[in-house]
Amino acid sequence: MEHTFSGIFEEIDGYFMAWIEELPGANAQGKTIEEARTNLIEAAQLILETNRGSFG
Repeated sequence: MEHTFSGIFEEIDGYFMAWIEELPGANAQGKTIEEARTNLIEAAQLILETNRGSFG
């Protein structure tokens, strides 16, 4: 099943913070926006895998 979420990115003190409002607990950081995006995708995948069957 394909999921589409919107990531929110904010630069704070030289780091990029990222989170997905629709997916509680999905947050990440990185030194670059690309690193934060990659980390956020990984966090979202882990949350969805862990909670498989709980969202339906």
